[in-house]
Amino acid sequence: MSTIISCSTCSSLAASKLKNPRIPTQGPSFLRTHKSCSWWNRQFLPKCSSHKNLQCQLQNEQQKKRWFSLKECTISIALAAGLITGMPSLDWSPVAYAANPALSDLSVLISGPPIKDPGALLRYALPINNKAIREVQKPLEDITESLKIAGVKALDSVERNLRQASRSLKQGKSSIISGLAESKKDHGVELLDKLELGMEELQQIVEDRNRDAVAPKQKELLQYVGDVEEDMVDGFPFEVPEEYRSMPLLKGRAAVDMKVKVKDNPNLEECVFHIVLDGYNAPVTAGNFVDLVQRHFYDGMEIQRADGFVVQTGDPEGPAEGFIDPSTEKTRTIPLEIMVDGEKTPFYGATLEELGLYKAQTKLPFNAFGTMAMARDEFEDNSASSQVFWLLKESELTPSNANILDGRYAVFGYVTENQDFLADLKVGDVIESIQVVSGLQNLVNPSYKIAG
Repeated sequence: MSTIISCSTCSSLAASKLKNPRIPTQGPSFLRTHKSCSWWNRQFLPKCSSHKNLQCQLQNEQQKKRWFSLKECTISIALAAGLITGMPSLDWSPVAYAANPALSDLSVLISGPPIKDPGALLRYALPINNKAIREVQKPLEDITESLKIAGVKALDSVERNLRQASRSLKQGKSSIISGLAESKKDHGVELLDKLELGMEELQQIVEDRNRDAVAPKQKELLQYVGDVEEDMVDGFPFEVPEEYRSMPLLKGRAAVDMKVKVKDNPNLEECVFHIVLDGYNAPVTAGNFVDLVQRHFYDGMEIQRADGFVVQTGDPEGPAEGFIDPSTEKTRTIPLEIMVDGEKTPFYGATLEELGLYKAQTKLPFNAFGTMAMARDEFEDNSASSQVFWLLKESELTPSNANILDGRYAVFGYVTENQDFLADLKVGDVIESIQVVSGLQNLVNPSYKIAG
């Protein structure tokens, strides 16, 4: 495994070195599995043979690439800015641009700011179309921005957000109720009553000028909103392609708790990460993971990569790079699976770039700290098996679909609790257990039951 070039300061960038000299650094690549050099090194490490700093790369490339097109220069500037905000360096060769353009048109770069909250991303990813509930959701989410105002002055802005949400709920309640799935209507109405009561309680908190109590109550209200939205989903929204239909599938959502034993850190001995898995948008990917969790595949496994950009695990002992299915004695692999806004089913077996969908918005973008996705072999879209990673960056530079991960790797969940502690994990820390805490009933074709 190797470290990713860190760019928090110029001095640290110059001092960054590869930890594993066996990692190749020539040619373009994608996010890779652990034994295949993991995933980031060949595409995003400088090509200078010394690997000491970025300066030699810049000097070499400056001599060779004065003919850059405007589009390529735009991409270079954007990614240089990414270095400043913590993104890794990019392979700047012209061949790499032709084969793997990291960004498409300039218009993509100047679209709105990304949503970075994992809960909000999961709410917007639900397969529903109910404007009334979204008009309640948005001002409640905006409370987060209001709380960035110093002191109790933030409460005036919070009150405006709350007033807007309350008004939207009152005006749109009948539309919200009509959007509930018939089998879940009673539960949804009960949640709406709790939401109304909670808003009244938040109003009292604001009037009492109790700033510290706002965020916990906001979280509670947004949980009600998310649950109401889930009650609008009536069954599973699409048919998985026939060739993947017999695989373990998560037809809905599930949540897992991952308990990690942290070594050599006096401030953090163990931590439980709560992860929501989204089978509505990635049923094959999420189903594969839940099936492996039920097999206790990850229990006792070490963190195998932790370099400040991702945390990665899932590489079993021995020569295999993934899960060996006992029934076939072969590595079980799954297809690349990416759901796009406006589509009814995910795309399978190809990146959005390969499909020419450069501006397509992924339903599960790499926007949040703790975004969870599958690692795979660099040149094989359908090679993911058991290796997973969590992104340790928020999307500050670009909105979704304009970064270098969206549309290339299958996101299937987000860490929603304790995600900040992912940055404290190190290689060698041990996953004591991963347990499904909700949604197991949504797993179909579970192979772990067949295996006993």
